[in-house]
Amino acid sequence: MIIGVPKEIKDQEYRVSVTPEGVQALRQAGHEILVEPSAGVGSGYSDEHYRQAGARLAVSKEALFREAALIVKVKEPQLSFRTGQVLFTYLHLASSPELTKALLESGITAIAYETIQAKDGSLPMLKPMSEIAGRMSVQIGARYLEVTQGGRGLLLGGVPGVEPAKVVVLGAGTVGSAATRIAVGMGAQVTVVNLEVERLRYLDDLYQGRIITRASTQAAIEESVVTADLLIGAVLVPGARAPKLVPRLLVRKMKPKSVIVDVAVDQGGCIETSRPTTHSEPTYLAEGVLHYCVANMPGIVPRTSTHALTNATLPYLLTLAASGVDAAVQADAGLAKGVNLDHGRVTCRGVAEAHGLRFDPLM
Repeated sequence: MIIGVPKEIKDQEYRVSVTPEGVQALRQAGHEILVEPSAGVGSGYSDEHYRQAGARLAVSKEALFREAALIVKVKEPQLSFRTGQVLFTYLHLASSPELTKALLESGITAIAYETIQAKDGSLPMLKPMSEIAGRMSVQIGARYLEVTQGGRGLLLGGVPGVEPAKVVVLGAGTVGSAATRIAVGMGAQVTVVNLEVERLRYLDDLYQGRIITRASTQAAIEESVVTADLLIGAVLVPGARAPKLVPRLLVRKMKPKSVIVDVAVDQGGCIETSRPTTHSEPTYLAEGVLHYCVANMPGIVPRTSTHALTNATLPYLLTLAASGVDAAVQADAGLAKGVNLDHGRVTCRGVAEAHGLRFDPLM
């Protein structure tokens, strides 16, 4: 199979979908790899690294998309496809009606990293980037609390005689747990709000009383949010839009120049005032609160992110290339859950419900 690895074009997206080591593994399995020139430069990989691994450099991005049967990316595409191609990437279609429409019309098979499930129900392709984004959310939030960045002028961990900043984390999944880890490590006062009490029990045992845990009710959310200096949105419903847990009126009650980092923004955000931003223009003020809502946060730590992503994607990529989509999804029900669109059909319930489209189960 001919596999295409294009250069990412999203604002300050420096990740690449396959490392040279991944290319070497695919070549050993008998596949041909087309790589767009300079695709890996942002992650520290030159064109020569890819040549030495056995890849062929494409003449252009357009030529790569024409020739490859399987396109493997990091973020959502912005080029047209031909019927019969397979796209393997993060898609987040529930928050993007325009992209959903365009991909449906193209007739391709679109497999989303974020909805593939392991046998235990976990999300193996989403987990590494969620871990990175969760950890980054706190260090980014700490920076924007600085007065020179527009924040309240707080040191997250405080100093002796001065209390630390209050961090509220909405959600205790992979993102929320990673954010909690960093916030606790930086000495903040941390409150975690989550729907599943067993998960809160696990975190309470892990941190031995160093965090406050609250079961997710509207009252708990309201009481926690109004006290926050830094609010982390870490809510996920796989394949679907994130629920709006914090309405605009509640944001209005937050402390002036407090900070929101909504990691859920690539699924529509869990804060009503959230809207996607870019690394070039990462923040904005809404209701007196500084919002950071960059949808590709791990893109600015590409060396770490690219390695973590390839570790997760390569086994699935080898299976897809060896067996083809039909056989691969028949053999792996978790991989089948990653197929969001297939030849003009919406095969992911969350995407169909988000856009009022017909849901057509893959199997």
